[in-house]
Amino acid sequence: MLCQECGKNDAGVHLTQIVNNKKTVLNLCRECAEKRGMTANPLVQVPFPLAEILSSMMGEATEKKRGRGGEARCPGCGFTFAEFSKVGRFGCGQCYRTFQPQVSDLLRRIHGSTRHIGRKPTQVPQKETVLIEEKRLEDELKKAIAAEDFEKAARLRDRIKTLMRQD
Repeated sequence: MLCQECGKNDAGVHLTQIVNNKKTVLNLCRECAEKRGMTANPLVQVPFPLAEILSSMMGEATEKKRGRGGEARCPGCGFTFAEFSKVGRFGCGQCYRTFQPQVSDLLRRIHGSTRHIGRKPTQVPQKETVLIEEKRLEDELKKAIAAEDFEKAARLRDRIKTLMRQD
């Protein structure tokens, strides 16, 4: 497809704009797009202060951690929670375990809970729903056994058996 503006070069930038239910499509070459002030990735210029948002929400948690005898470091990468609050991402997978209390506190403040119970797709097959419930019950069973609540464990075991028969 040739550029709509110059008609010479291949169009590499495709812009679809809908204003007042009127759709406008522009197919431009790189040079013509740059003349109009378009960059290859328009999101690069949009400031998204994720680190600042996280930092403001985590400020209290970071201060609490510092007050308990110094700042913890991830044994995997040496990252600190303060560094996470600046950049908005962890250094490695082990950081999630190291900073689990702070992350839980942060999630509780952002979402009101540490457990995601959002909507599920309407087209999830019944079998997958049963598997998810089975996994949840198995986790509860492990907790009940660890807490030596054997009556609850027996109820959970029976419920799991019932679900397994449905498969």
